[in-house]
Amino acid sequence: MPRVVSLFLPMWPTDRFRRKSGDAAPLPETPLVLVGRDGRRRVVLAADAAAQTAGLRIGMPTSKAQALVPGLIVHDTEPDADEMALERLALWALRRYAPIAAADPPDGIVIDTTGADHLHGGEAAMLTEMVERLGAAGFAARAAVADSWGAAHALARFATRQTLVVPSGEIAQAILPLPIAALRLPAVTIDSLRRLGFETVADLAGTPRASLALRFGPELGRRLDQAFGRVSEPIEPIRPEEIVEVRRNFAEPIGAAETIARYTGKLVTELCAELETRGLGARRLDLLFFRVDNRIEAIRAGTATPVRDAKRLTRLLTDKIETIDPGFGIELMRLAASIAEPLRAKQTISSLAEAPEPDVSDVIDILANRVGEDRLYRFAPVQSDVPERSVQRIAPMAPDTGERWPGRWPRPSRLLPRPEPIETVIFHGM
Repeated sequence: MPRVVSLFLPMWPTDRFRRKSGDAAPLPETPLVLVGRDGRRRVVLAADAAAQTAGLRIGMPTSKAQALVPGLIVHDTEPDADEMALERLALWALRRYAPIAAADPPDGIVIDTTGADHLHGGEAAMLTEMVERLGAAGFAARAAVADSWGAAHALARFATRQTLVVPSGEIAQAILPLPIAALRLPAVTIDSLRRLGFETVADLAGTPRASLALRFGPELGRRLDQAFGRVSEPIEPIRPEEIVEVRRNFAEPIGAAETIARYTGKLVTELCAELETRGLGARRLDLLFFRVDNRIEAIRAGTATPVRDAKRLTRLLTDKIETIDPGFGIELMRLAASIAEPLRAKQTISSLAEAPEPDVSDVIDILANRVGEDRLYRFAPVQSDVPERSVQRIAPMAPDTGERWPGRWPRPSRLLPRPEPIETVIFHGM
């Protein structure tokens, strides 16, 4: 069963404007609106939380908004810049969370996290981390995960919780109480449905499909089926121009695990050759399987250091082939190095008498891809007189920090020169 995350950024234009402005940005408690033209009128197209609290709404004339809120900060919208920034945010999600991620304009990101949540501590922890990271960067965010894109999109925008995990198979109970606006229908269709007395998704789901299609066309039924997961809604993952990628099309769909493994090895060999021409090594690989039923399966593998060894990378990918459901067949395989770093050839042994240094990065890669990168670490010294603060966690293959623990620990600064007696008084209840 697929699992899809919808990341909703309710204040995306205004949050991006504040972040872009830096130190010159208005204070968070100062109302801010972004305006543009609707025909010949200048109207509010985006309003931050302070402006909405003051009573300003999207579509309100700019002159009326300025009259209602003295000292209102007004700036022009930048829709093209907002869209480009959303694409960059989708690329961040692609590199950090899952191999299938894309922008969901105008204010969201969609991520297919099937089989990737365990690398981030589970779905609940993963959603919390997403929201907290964006919040620390100055972006308000809400997130939901469900079995379909339509359901996750609806719940991220209309549920009452900041993060929501819908258990697999429980889409109906979650989305039936939501308003019909959650179905991503055109505004004209929503207005017409409300005039007819439809308010919630449950009202539409209980109405015969033929009568709705006759009046509103096939779009209404398609959105309902997408929300309930009855039809697939593929996500076309974002792909930056600089990414190193190879692909293989099949005249006849493939499905056997042995065949998939064989072509995986061929793709890895092609990718390593391309990486070598660019002087790069792979830090993260994404292998996508495009099925004939318009669904995408994916495998992600990471390495602790840049790697260009085809045999080693193939083993990391083929270890996860059993998690792939080929369905009725796979018609396209696409392998990309979503993260690549410079890698130069180096001499492993400087003389015949010198023993090679043991290389444990292969073992680290295998463990990290099974239990998650965040669960593997090593300790490094930190300069501190307090023992419990004298260590820090670093990546297993991180370079040496250069710090050393002293041979003779000084007395911690919080201890007294000599012990002091402590007198206690115990009160017994009456």
